[in-house]
Amino acid sequence: MAADPTPYHQLETRFARLGALGDAAGFLHWDAATMMPDGGADSRADQLATLSAIEHEMTVDPRVAEWIAAAEARVDDLDAWQKANLREIARLHAHASAVPAHLVEALSRACSSCEMTWRTARPASDFAAVAPKLKIVLDLTREMAQAKAEALGVTPYDALLDQYEPGGRADSIDMLFADLESVLPNLLGEVLEAQGRRPPPVRPKGPFPIETQKAVAARFMKTLGFDFTHGRLDVSAHPFCGGSSDDLRLTTRYEEDDFAQAFMGVLHETGHALYEQGLPAEWRKQPVGKARGMSVHESQSLLTEMLACRSRPFAIYAAPVLREAFGGAGQAWEAENLYRLNTLVEPGFIRVDADEVTYPAHVILRYRLERDLIAGRLEIDDLPEAWNEGMQRLLGLTVPDDRRGVLQDIHWYDGAFGYFPTYTLGAMTAAQLFLSACETEPRIPECLAVGDFRPLLGWLRQNVHRHGSSLSTRELLVKATGEPLSAKAFLTHLRGRYLED
Repeated sequence: MAADPTPYHQLETRFARLGALGDAAGFLHWDAATMMPDGGADSRADQLATLSAIEHEMTVDPRVAEWIAAAEARVDDLDAWQKANLREIARLHAHASAVPAHLVEALSRACSSCEMTWRTARPASDFAAVAPKLKIVLDLTREMAQAKAEALGVTPYDALLDQYEPGGRADSIDMLFADLESVLPNLLGEVLEAQGRRPPPVRPKGPFPIETQKAVAARFMKTLGFDFTHGRLDVSAHPFCGGSSDDLRLTTRYEEDDFAQAFMGVLHETGHALYEQGLPAEWRKQPVGKARGMSVHESQSLLTEMLACRSRPFAIYAAPVLREAFGGAGQAWEAENLYRLNTLVEPGFIRVDADEVTYPAHVILRYRLERDLIAGRLEIDDLPEAWNEGMQRLLGLTVPDDRRGVLQDIHWYDGAFGYFPTYTLGAMTAAQLFLSACETEPRIPECLAVGDFRPLLGWLRQNVHRHGSSLSTRELLVKATGEPLSAKAFLTHLRGRYLED
């Protein structure tokens, strides 16, 4: 007769089931973003709210707390991965048990409803249409943040941040962002001046048939190492990578007069997907086998897109492939011209289209606004004006309409407060990782020039992907690069690419 499962193994069984429920919710979100008819919105909101309620009930079940305590009492019986898994389980339980079930369900319904309204309000530049629903999301998020803050012993904003960046704290982010702010305005001026001394790059002329763009995207995804037997590419209003590690769902959006937007978006999302596909297979059903927070996740997408695929070596490989696919000819399709286009610095309104030099300003703006929203220093009705003032102050731009302003990102309308700082933390992490990868594997640039991503991907698999959540973010970065996160590598990269190149 088999022995009764230990408390630790009870936890493994429970969290494997919770992981499956989370995956199911992810596919429902993907379907809503890609192909669900508008009339299905209310039903989908009910489905997602029900799943959220079930996940919450399973996580806060009193037996889970008992199993955690019993497993922690005999932690020496566990191996290193099991100990790390227990730590992650305890963190997830602490977050969930701080929030009552009715609030979890109410917030899920509010986010689903708000997001669906945003999908029509954004193209219409109609903030007033979505503002009432966003107010409900914010009120419920503030309530949740306060409950978690009291349980975790942190500030309300840090409680939200911890959901996306485990162990992350606003005080540390403020110092890192201050380092960037002290340099970036002057650096931007120097970059624009240096750029102005060169002949402007020539944009390839379209139209670029969408079916051709799709074929090109798939080809380059395979080149990077994406496994299409465990994923697919579709279209949505806001590009994303979702699903599960074994069934990844990537999306982008296409424009017939500009292939670069979708192309770079696909490369970005493929970076996310490669991380997911490289997570430890034997632990994928457990919290320890999941990605190590969103700054690491964003580092993988930004390393792929910005550090590797906007580099001069990659342009040498990509130029003839793109020229043949779109039937191009002339200077516009030369590698050096495409490289200059891909590294063109031009302050603009849209975060997802921003260059490396101006991108941090977009994130710093959103970070400060959402902190003020959670703290009650800013209300929804005043958000567009505060947004527009921030864009003028940080980038010197006058926002023409809310579609290109406060409505452009899905995050707040889907309840993702505390997410935005991870984008720039990810950019800084990406630069630090890429520098270490190239120091360890000096042939990475020459391999990119012939479309061989194996050395780079192999280094990432070994130093980032295989660890899952077994290490903290700081431990992971120190192990991979020899030092904790700083702005040094990121600023060195920017100066090298945009001033010395």
